[in-house]
Amino acid sequence: MAHIVVVEDEKDLAYLIARTLRDEGHTTEVFNHGRLALDRLTNASMIEPDLIVLDLMLPDVDGMTICRRVRQERIIPIVMLTAKSTEIDKVLGLELGADDYVTKPVSLRELQARINAILRRVEMMESRSRTSDNATTPIKDAGLSVDPVSREVHIHGTEILLTAREFDLLYLLSSNPNRVFSRDYLLSRLWGDDYGGFERTIDTHIQRLRRKLGGPGSVADRISTLWGVGYKYERPDSDA
Repeated sequence: MAHIVVVEDEKDLAYLIARTLRDEGHTTEVFNHGRLALDRLTNASMIEPDLIVLDLMLPDVDGMTICRRVRQERIIPIVMLTAKSTEIDKVLGLELGADDYVTKPVSLRELQARINAILRRVEMMESRSRTSDNATTPIKDAGLSVDPVSREVHIHGTEILLTAREFDLLYLLSSNPNRVFSRDYLLSRLWGDDYGGFERTIDTHIQRLRRKLGGPGSVADRISTLWGVGYKYERPDSDA
């Protein structure tokens, strides 16, 4: 089972979420203040949690700041809680580095489903790393290195910090060069069949991934868009 940090200033909701997660066998830590949560999550001497449930609106240090800081230092799946439900707010949450989001009022069943889907994907990737010879060999392609064991990405020796989903997306594309993946397939493969997201989810993650890989004129150009079809990774020496 997973160790999950819950950051939510509404105490009743925070402990309800924590109790629900504990009933499923997970262990939890609860923080009602953003500053305390940020100190804990950026403390390298403390055990890294398996997942963070993070409220966007906190009274001292807000969830946006916490998400950015965590993403600068650690690769931990983040499920963001937000009272805002418009598409642009959802996109903003993903842009900040969250792996998923749940809007308030929170449905505990939906939150459980999204957390379990993320944990299953992480477990699947770790299992592949342990059992598949191909999955334990880093992808090295003209300055790009993607290591599925350490889940680290380097470009010409410089580490690039990605979210769990960004890493899975890059690994899937780069380990299948020149294969075109549809948006529906990527949603199903990386988000799970129970994901009820909106149409721009894949596009948003691709945009974020390209920016982190260096933007136009860099490794990012290897991820090609086939309009109306999907995405593929092209090797630099490919004629495709």
